[in-house]
Amino acid sequence: MVQEKTYATGKRKTAIARVWLKPGSGKVAVNAMEPAEYFGNLYYEPKLSKPFAVTNTTDNYDVVATVAGGGKSAQVDALVHGIARALQEVDPEMRHSLKKAGLLTRDPRGKERKKYGLRSARARFQFSKR
Repeated sequence: MVQEKTYATGKRKTAIARVWLKPGSGKVAVNAMEPAEYFGNLYYEPKLSKPFAVTNTTDNYDVVATVAGGGKSAQVDALVHGIARALQEVDPEMRHSLKKAGLLTRDPRGKERKKYGLRSARARFQFSKR
């Protein structure tokens, strides 16, 4: 039932995470680095462990991921999305719990475009009456 390696893609904003899941001891490698080393001070730990906690598979799989694009926060969310999709590929029975936790839904929010006549998407230039 468990394949050698399972692949899935996770996305958030412009960040894309390519995730490979294989049976192991729970090690996570992001761009050939430890998550703490790659993400720095960003509080990523509870987010990364959530898909495993929801499916009761903590320390059952090793994760190898490459992330690109976006910022660090979006990359963490893309990585979590990819892990959840890979877990669903490994065992379709996990789909219900992952879906209930909201981990399979790709967050559609992105950057709003700049409008003409404005400084940014919504910010205006200061109005001067005189």
